[in-house]
Amino acid sequence: MDFIERQLQIAVNKLTQWSILNGFTFSTSKTSCVHFCRKRRLHPEPEIKLYGQVINVISEVKFLGIIFDKKKLTFLPHVLQLWKKLDRALNILKVLSNTSWGASRLSLLRVYRAAILSKIDYGCTIYGSARQSVLQKLNTIHHSALRLCSGAFRTSPVESLYVECHEPSLEHRRQMLTLHYFSKILTNPNHPYFNYKQSRFLQRLQDARPSVVPSFFMRAADFLHDLNLDTAQLLPNPVILLTSWIPHGLKFLNPFENYDKTNTASDIYLQLFAHHRELYQHFIPIFTDGSKSTTQTSFACVFINSALSFQLHPSCSIFTAEITAILHSLSEISNYPADNCIIYSDSLSVLQALSSLHRHSHPLAFSILDLHDRLVCKGFSILLSWVPSHVGISGNEIADTAAKNASAVLDNPIPLKDFKHYINLTLHSRWGNHWNSQSMNKLRSIKPVVTPWPTLTNRKANTIVTRLRVGHTRYTHRHLLMGEQAPMCTQCNYIMSVLHILSECPNFNSLRLRYFQSSSISLTDLLGKTPHVHLLPFLKSIGFYPLI
Repeated sequence: MDFIERQLQIAVNKLTQWSILNGFTFSTSKTSCVHFCRKRRLHPEPEIKLYGQVINVISEVKFLGIIFDKKKLTFLPHVLQLWKKLDRALNILKVLSNTSWGASRLSLLRVYRAAILSKIDYGCTIYGSARQSVLQKLNTIHHSALRLCSGAFRTSPVESLYVECHEPSLEHRRQMLTLHYFSKILTNPNHPYFNYKQSRFLQRLQDARPSVVPSFFMRAADFLHDLNLDTAQLLPNPVILLTSWIPHGLKFLNPFENYDKTNTASDIYLQLFAHHRELYQHFIPIFTDGSKSTTQTSFACVFINSALSFQLHPSCSIFTAEITAILHSLSEISNYPADNCIIYSDSLSVLQALSSLHRHSHPLAFSILDLHDRLVCKGFSILLSWVPSHVGISGNEIADTAAKNASAVLDNPIPLKDFKHYINLTLHSRWGNHWNSQSMNKLRSIKPVVTPWPTLTNRKANTIVTRLRVGHTRYTHRHLLMGEQAPMCTQCNYIMSVLHILSECPNFNSLRLRYFQSSSISLTDLLGKTPHVHLLPFLKSIGFYPLI
């Protein structure tokens, strides 16, 4: 029996180490250590003896500010301690958020993001593997802070708070930060988990027990699958060896630098380009262009006798499309004998980026510099030049049309910056789709799109407008907290609501005509992006202002 106990203890210790590294939990209490010995109580909790005295084993481990309970294999102690710390930090917002003389919403949101939300974000990629019941404890802090910043009533729906403050849920932020960190790992070949592959044991465990919290890599892979990004390949970070005392980059020609495009006719540009071509008639012209739409990203390279165009991954930016076109044209040049070539691009930002390289430059810029130097060593003479777009230059117009009509797909890796931006846009789009599904939400009828709106400078007025937009005021929803009956309109026999008071009740038709020149006005006109200038006087005249 002692031999069996020792072997079981060794197995549990190994499984504990694997679970910590891969981010899932299981119970290791006295009565439930592993499934096959839960009822037999074969191995109690270990004890450490020193000089015959039992020393209590410390169950909580703190590493880089993250607390982990190695006895129960859970992040619950970290979440609880974080909740207590953030609950005290909410006192800052409570002092500054007085609804009469308090700070503006923008200032309060800045304080919240700096003092509270930054602490929630720290380590969320690690403790995000905790159970949803544990992570939900932080939602109370998030929602309380948004109510303080916006001045919304306590009964206001949290979805309305997210949209009104333009601050997504914590689950949204955890997904975003997890994918950002995961994508950063995939672009760093020196990272210890760059070539990580999910073990078959963990995969079988996850398939057999879906209730088991998945590891970090499995969670990130599931997020990418939900966003249809699981097949995307990321561009590794290049090894940069730049010296700060020596300028690096490729200079480019700009024969149009003394002319403002907004005040210069197209004929003048054509004459300047014709004169430029006379000076560089011994250089073979190559035109490049990129295109970006809602459905695709593409580029084109136009040579004297041919034109090449390809589609990139939709997450690539227009900058990546333009710089990929230059890199692809250099690759095509390398297949021919040494000659004089000049590459024309209408992207001034790309040419300026190529002329001054630094460690934060686009990864493809270093590939262009390396390929350019190798071609020069082979006897090529290559120049870069800027040309204005849509002024009638033949080669540029052909490249623009070819880029927009590209059909062939080029499976190029995606730069990290573009991938992160695309993740943010995709998650924001998902947030917008979820907001569109809130058909019964009062704020959605006024604000159908998730976008930030300007705030009023007066704290009191901004709080009133926010409560009216959300549809929850002290007068209309006080009964939910006090256990009373909902207030009724004595004339219409309707339940009192913001819509009924501001737009429907006939008792205030004369005052609506006085302030709004109409007896029937929609809430969008009253409480839209720019509230009606006579809204507050109207509220005071009907006696609703002090009841909001």
